[in-house]
Amino acid sequence: MSAIPSDEPIHDAERHARWEEQERAAAATEAVRDIADVAAVEVIASSCVHLMSAAAVKLGLADAADADELVDLDEARKLINALAGLVTAAAPEISDMHARPIRDGLRSLQLRFRELSLIPDAPGAGPGEKYTGPVI
Repeated sequence: MSAIPSDEPIHDAERHARWEEQERAAAATEAVRDIADVAAVEVIASSCVHLMSAAAVKLGLADAADADELVDLDEARKLINALAGLVTAAAPEISDMHARPIRDGLRSLQLRFRELSLIPDAPGAGPGEKYTGPVI
């Protein structure tokens, strides 16, 4: 924080703006410190969980009365592809202990996608299957 010289008049709006700027800078510094304290495995796993959750919602698996209205296979395909790519690329780095449950969840999403598709993809052409192989 910088001291405000007493001989310089500061209006309330300027003081408030300076305070907000200092708060934003402090929050950004804190966020960087928080991220620095998190292991890479946790960041990757958390990202996978977010992708999995979003895909589940787009596949109508939300715990809500209107879950069927939220189905969007185009969006689900994108999320499943991203999840498959991430877990496939990260598996050697995060160990089988972390990758296995993510792969299991991914497979469940891929099967649900196949179940909902009116025109099924050919084996190996479904979402994420270029990374995981055919899911039948």
